[in-house]
Amino acid sequence: MLGIKDNKEWRDGVYLCTANGSFEADIFESKLRGEGIPCIRKFRGASNAMEIFMGQSVVYPIDLYVPAETLEDAKNIILAFPLEEDSSEGLN
Repeated sequence: MLGIKDNKEWRDGVYLCTANGSFEADIFESKLRGEGIPCIRKFRGASNAMEIFMGQSVVYPIDLYVPAETLEDAKNIILAFPLEEDSSEGLN
């Protein structure tokens, strides 16, 4: 799901997290851009070609990078964003 590594730089950005596919990356990127934080994607393997041909990347994860000066804010936005609700809530 969400992987956080040490600060790696790529294309004027630092590593933020890894999304499992293009849908999850779209959600993260939308949330970040909504807060005014630019985001770039680094595709692994053939995932960029898969996204072009098939419409989404289902094979490889996608790394997300943000400017170094926005890294802490971006972490707070991404980590505070729930991906799944706890299924045990509301059962009582």
